[in-house]
Amino acid sequence: MNADSYAEMLKAVQAFHDKHRFRETGGEDLIYRVALMSEELGEIAECVTKGKAREQLAEEVADLYILLLGTAIAADFDLREAFWRKMDKLAARESRMINGRIRVSEFRD
Repeated sequence: MNADSYAEMLKAVQAFHDKHRFRETGGEDLIYRVALMSEELGEIAECVTKGKAREQLAEEVADLYILLLGTAIAADFDLREAFWRKMDKLAARESRMINGRIRVSEFRD
């Protein structure tokens, strides 16, 4: 097993879904998954705003990443492909300083 392999990560998340029968029991419902991702994002925000340990932040970010992989499984799309397609779009965008922070976006003047 290559722990750095996207395919291995996806396989582990798929095994988790299969073990708990997510497809049959509502665990792959996209609205439910969005709520779970929102909850995890709140936990990440709490780690940052309350100065919690780096290890706790890493665990919460990992939870979100696992949910993202699982959402790709549930919605039947290739997250790796979507990632690279989006990176290509982002690389072509301009950046601006807004309120003292860098922003990369599709600016509409």
